[in-house]
Amino acid sequence: QGQLVESGGGSVQAGESLRLSCTTSPRITAWYTMGWFRRAPGKEREFGAAISRSDTTAYNVESVKGRFTISKDNRKNTVYLQMNNLKPDDTAVYYCGAAQRGGAERIPGSYESWGRGTQVTVSS
Repeated sequence: QGQLVESGGGSVQAGESLRLSCTTSPRITAWYTMGWFRRAPGKEREFGAAISRSDTTAYNVESVKGRFTISKDNRKNTVYLQMNNLKPDDTAVYYCGAAQRGGAERIPGSYESWGRGTQVTVSS
């Protein structure tokens, strides 16, 4: 299992943007499916977006499609989550996960490694 370190969270106003980063090892960035999940207070961990080792992307259409974009830079061993037009409902701790096998990227249990999370707070 590898180490994942998230960064880029913060407090913003509704309508503003943030870019989250998840830095890990070269092996994980290149060969694993990487996902972003979030957990709001009192709620279950929710799938946001994922990117496979072949750069195929998937999104939680209801929650983030059209506003969030996941991308990966293998040279920097980093996966990004660009979040635009943020809403108060986006307030949560955002976690990066790594899954060795693809095909179930929306399920938290598919991920072997997790970061500690980064807090995103959006005020109206």
